[in-house]
Amino acid sequence: MNDNSKDDLIAIDDLTLSPADAPAAEPAPEAPRAPRVLAIANQKGGVGKTTTAINLGTALAAIGETVLIVDLDPQGNASTGLGIDRRSRQTSTYDVLTGEAPLRHAVIGTAVPRLHIAPSTLDLSGLELEIGQDRDRAFRLRHALDALNTATDLPFSYVLVDCPPSLNLITVNAMAAANAILVPLQCEFFALEGLSQLMKTVESVRTTLNPDLTIHGIVLTMYDSRNNLSNQVVADVRQHMGRKVYDTVIPRNVRVSEAPSYGKPVLVYDLKCVGSEAYLRLATEIIQRERELKAG
Repeated sequence: MNDNSKDDLIAIDDLTLSPADAPAAEPAPEAPRAPRVLAIANQKGGVGKTTTAINLGTALAAIGETVLIVDLDPQGNASTGLGIDRRSRQTSTYDVLTGEAPLRHAVIGTAVPRLHIAPSTLDLSGLELEIGQDRDRAFRLRHALDALNTATDLPFSYVLVDCPPSLNLITVNAMAAANAILVPLQCEFFALEGLSQLMKTVESVRTTLNPDLTIHGIVLTMYDSRNNLSNQVVADVRQHMGRKVYDTVIPRNVRVSEAPSYGKPVLVYDLKCVGSEAYLRLATEIIQRERELKAG
């Protein structure tokens, strides 16, 4: 991993010796805790998947989590939005999913402490043709993450998978590897129609590939309080999906739109804007839901 930040080193407790003269046997090293894997998915384009991946990842890192973003969109916008030059993407998620390289070789640090990314390239658009006939084609990402979990120098607490805007083999790989799905939903007229199609895909993956898969939550994006349609969409989605909808709503905000052109998350570009504040609230809400899941 190309990152020398001290923030990313594992803290090792001092060994305690027994009262006897002879030293006590050293305890077996603890297995690294598997990160929580959240796939950020919606087959509709332009709903804020990549924006959510970048800024939620930054917000989680800002409150102390160690986060890996896995860019599975061939457009590579999450990578670009975090300032990763295309010439720096010597190993990408394409290499990982084709089995050419382990995931840890693709992981690189970003300008945000505790935030890393496995970048993508356009090569990923041809993945389905290359592995579509392989028996393990739906589990390539799961196997890659399992191998990453055994690397004790990579103590990620969250992995956010930025999915492409389609329900193809790449998205299925993300769902097969994920603990839960986070669904960005734009406040527009056809929001619920697209959501129902996604839910069918999630149920199909749960039945055939990943029985533990759940919907972590739905985050409403690009909300404009001055727009009656936005308010109606919020009301409709909350009525149909209930507790699955996060309390936090991401507003339409020009600073959020500007930030990627500077290769920065909005929290770095303008920490005080309403978009940054919303993503910090979302990160806090996600962690609270995680605590509730563990307690339940």
